[in-house]
Amino acid sequence: MQIKAAIVREKGALFEIQNVRLDPPKEHEVLVRIAASGICHTDLSVRDQSKPVPLPAVLGHEGSGIVEKVGEGVTSVEPGDHVVLSASSCGMCKACRAGRPYACSRAYQLNFAGKMPDGSHRLHNGSESVSHFFGQSSFAAYSVVNERNLVKVDKAIPIELLGPLGCGVQTGCGAVFNKLKPPVGSTLAVFGCGTVGLSAVMAARISGCSRIIAVDIHENRLRLATELGATDTVNARDRDPVRAIIDLTNGGVDCSLDTSGQPGVLRQAADCLSMSGTAVLIGGTPLGTQVSLDMNHMLYDRTVTGCIQGNSVPQNFIPQLIEMYGKGWLPFDKLMKMYDFEDLNQAVHDMETGATIKPVLVMPGFQIPPHLE
Repeated sequence: MQIKAAIVREKGALFEIQNVRLDPPKEHEVLVRIAASGICHTDLSVRDQSKPVPLPAVLGHEGSGIVEKVGEGVTSVEPGDHVVLSASSCGMCKACRAGRPYACSRAYQLNFAGKMPDGSHRLHNGSESVSHFFGQSSFAAYSVVNERNLVKVDKAIPIELLGPLGCGVQTGCGAVFNKLKPPVGSTLAVFGCGTVGLSAVMAARISGCSRIIAVDIHENRLRLATELGATDTVNARDRDPVRAIIDLTNGGVDCSLDTSGQPGVLRQAADCLSMSGTAVLIGGTPLGTQVSLDMNHMLYDRTVTGCIQGNSVPQNFIPQLIEMYGKGWLPFDKLMKMYDFEDLNQAVHDMETGATIKPVLVMPGFQIPPHLE
């Protein structure tokens, strides 16, 4: 079938909305009509080739939509179901079989190699094959997705809102709920108040953290962090965040999160820990990025660890996040600004300048929820 999709052809280029051919779903694959897709910094890192997905490619990995057609052997969804699209995993490796699809041994190949699990392409521009991304390529009107990527969700929540749950919101919330699991009364510092960091702030508030310190360089994001549950904010342009955090907590925090992926910020996240504290890296970095740590500081029972995709099983975790949203505990829609699909490049510009935290592209035929217009 012919569909509209946004293609990036060269390193750093603008997205071009073009007609492409989408092959039908094969065994264990599903055709999804995309309702909306969040834009994530990982999409831009691929555009800029710090993560070298073969170009040309259709990016997008925070899609949500409605099932149109299912391939042979699909049992978990049927046409008409509302779904959120998440990351690819193989289902067969040791980690997948242990219920840890986020640690899949084939994760990089399945999400960044540009092909479907069987090694073929579903997207074509004339005679040219176009790379698939993150198992979904949701900057498009339709997508063919492996059944394992799909999370069936409640139809009561507008489907246009739910795409960012597949990556940004899941990642930030999962770092708190699934990785750190902070006891009530814990202290937490969050470095970076984008979608991931602000989701972590909300999760920390739900978890009962007594002190939640948000660090950023944009005052508008720090104000929103306070609205969402931060007890303290630090503008890193104005003061040393490590010194500020140690002063605020009389010695350092129990936990910290680096959502920036910057080596200097991860060092700050480690340096502000109290004894036996844990710093979690959840920001994506270019391949080969290294960080320097003070070994004597780390000797005192401090930990630096990584977390990918919120250490979650999306089919279990995303419905839980939706339930929290429905109860008013997790207002992730406050992070969003909606854009028509054809305004993709403007949405990217607004995210890169900091004007928008989570841009969400709404596809033709779907509606921007009234409270976000």
